[in-house]
Amino acid sequence: MTKSIIVTATLAIAISTTCFAINPADKKPWNAPAGDASKANPVKSSAESIAAGKDLFQKKCASCHGKTGLGDGSKASELKTEPGNFSKADFQSQSDGSLFYKIEEGREDMPSFKKKIEDKNDIWNTINFIRTLKK
Repeated sequence: MTKSIIVTATLAIAISTTCFAINPADKKPWNAPAGDASKANPVKSSAESIAAGKDLFQKKCASCHGKTGLGDGSKASELKTEPGNFSKADFQSQSDGSLFYKIEEGREDMPSFKKKIEDKNDIWNTINFIRTLKK
């Protein structure tokens, strides 16, 4: 009888964990195509570039990604996908070209900024700012 209860309890825990686990589709990888990922940032990181990037980030990105890129913006809870934490090493290890691709193309909750940010140097400036958010 005790063995039966343990087996039943274990099975119930396994089923509930599976049913309520985070959907793996929400965590699917987002990789930039190799050609885009290998693009170098043509805008030198400088105080001026970082300030321009910060200004654009606050206007276009902070509502979802948070003022300091922690993924805690005012709209973050409304998103189907996690906006990410830009201070983490796994995020910061992405190439500038990958970040440019993701900002320009978008995916799911992340809108495309291809037409919203016409001067591509503004995207590169934003990436220079994002690089300052690492821990």
